[in-house]
Amino acid sequence: MSHAYPAPAKLNLFLHVVGRRADGYHLLQSVFRLIDRADTVHLELRGDGRVVREDELPGVPEDRDLSVRAARLLQAHAPAGAGVSIRLDKVLPMGGGLGGGSSDAATVLLALNRLWQVNLPREALQKLALQLGADVPVFVFGQTAFAEGVGEILQPVSAPPAWYVVLTPPVQVPTAAIFAAPELTRNTPPLKIAPFSAGMGRNDLQPVVVRCYPEVARHLEWLAQFGEARMTGSGACVFASFGTQDAARDVLRQLPETMQGFVAQGLDRHPLVDCCAE
Repeated sequence: MSHAYPAPAKLNLFLHVVGRRADGYHLLQSVFRLIDRADTVHLELRGDGRVVREDELPGVPEDRDLSVRAARLLQAHAPAGAGVSIRLDKVLPMGGGLGGGSSDAATVLLALNRLWQVNLPREALQKLALQLGADVPVFVFGQTAFAEGVGEILQPVSAPPAWYVVLTPPVQVPTAAIFAAPELTRNTPPLKIAPFSAGMGRNDLQPVVVRCYPEVARHLEWLAQFGEARMTGSGACVFASFGTQDAARDVLRQLPETMQGFVAQGLDRHPLVDCCAE
């Protein structure tokens, strides 16, 4: 029997680089907001102990696929013989800053935690998730979060209801290259956690990406006609927040034919948030 599970995207409502560790990793502060635009992860249980990817993911070998790595990581805690076949229906663009690959991996962890009857508590699953990448734990955390450290120190925070217009420039932005840019601001003063408000903060990576990728700059400039527009993550996707679905859809209807985008609603909780114990 095949099971289908959503892997929702995220937006960084702001993203500050507040320092750098001795090992070179950057220290961040951000608010992560899940949205209802999602990949779909199809899982079919196997009894032969194998983790198999059923389809190709262009540019991503199977042993580097975060979804495959997530399943193999959880196998160490699963009953003998536990295996799975994985198939992804990709909607979220790669290299777009929406966290698609990280979300796919987190959905695999959350779903198999229940399907394999591993039943790890959320905190333990988040620690496994961090081995896969800094963005994976927030999807396991499963709610709007104020993030610190490299993104793994998470606290719940409230964000106002919102609909987002998200534009998807036709470029892939390499995260490592943006963080390595010498002109990147790395000393934004840290914020104390406080009630989040729309328009709070900025994205410190945005000026670097805008200089390197004119398409990102073009999409930001167009969207800024309708409200405060900013980039999510290390790009390339950009977004603006609106109070109603109608307002967001009205903006999307005006989108030039040379651009692509979508409207998504902010989520307070991950659809699979109940797949692990607290």
